[in-house]
Amino acid sequence: MVNEKEFSVKSGFLMLGLSFLILAVGIVGIILMRNPLFVLLMVLFVVMLFGFFIIQPNESRVMIFFGDYRGTVKKNGFFWVNPFFVKKKISLRAHNFDSERVKVNDKLGNPILISVILVWQVEDTYKAAFEVNDFQHFVHVQSDAAVRKLAGSYAYDDFDDQAEITLRSGMEEVNHKLEEELSERLAIAGIRVMEARIGYLAYAEEIASAMLQRQQATAIVAARYKIVEGAVGMVESALEELNKKGIVDLDEEKKAVMVSNLMVVLCSDRSATPVINTGTLHQ
Repeated sequence: MVNEKEFSVKSGFLMLGLSFLILAVGIVGIILMRNPLFVLLMVLFVVMLFGFFIIQPNESRVMIFFGDYRGTVKKNGFFWVNPFFVKKKISLRAHNFDSERVKVNDKLGNPILISVILVWQVEDTYKAAFEVNDFQHFVHVQSDAAVRKLAGSYAYDDFDDQAEITLRSGMEEVNHKLEEELSERLAIAGIRVMEARIGYLAYAEEIASAMLQRQQATAIVAARYKIVEGAVGMVESALEELNKKGIVDLDEEKKAVMVSNLMVVLCSDRSATPVINTGTLHQ
C-alpha cells in the first residue's frame, strides 16, 4: 500500500535566475550570431515557466508525473519542479462542516431532526488524492451516514428514568461515539477528525407537540411525587411532635382526619382557604 511521502523540490528563485539567463543567451544568440537554433532556448524558457509554483502556509502539492505519484510538497515558499509534473493542490487547513438537518428515526422509532458539526483536516494527502474520488464530498456523505446510524442507536429521551444514555441527556458520550464513528469512516480518505458533535436535535414537527406534552406530564408527575413525599414526612413529624408534647389527645379517627386535611393543604397547587371551627373537634 502506497503512503504519503515527501518530495524534494528546487528553489524557485534559483531556477528563476537560471531561466532568465537562458532567455538572455537565446536573445543575444539570435541578435548577434543570427543563429535560429537559439530560438530553442527561448522555447525552453517558456516551458520552464510552467514549473514554478508557490505553497502558502498549511497547503500542499501532490506531485504526479504521467500518472505516477512521486510525493507531496508541504514546505512553504517558492519552488520549481519539472514542468511536466501535475501539481495537485490540497489544503491542510482545518475545515468546519455543518451538515443539513436530516429526519431520521431514533432507537424507539420516533422521527427526529438532527445535524452534526464536524471539524476535520487532511492528514494523508495520498489517500485524500487517490483513495477517494472527491474527499470533500466524501466527508459530507459519510457524515450524513454516521449521524443516521448514531440516531438509530440511541433514544431521543428517557421517560422512564432508567439511567439510559440518550441523545438529549448523554451528549458527552454520544459526541464521543460520533467522533469515533466518523474517524473510522474518514480514515480511508486520510482525514483526521478534530471534533465532532451534534449541532441540532429536536423532534420532528409531526410529533413535537405530543412529545412536549409528554415531557410536561412527566415533569409534573415527578414534581408531584416529590411534593407528596415531603408532605408525608411533614405530617409524620407533626403527629410525633403533638404526641410527644401532649398538646392534644388524638384517636385513630381524629388522626385520619388530621392527616387528610394536612395532605390536602400541603399537596394542593392552590393556597388553602381556612375554615374556622367554633364548635368541638367532633363537629
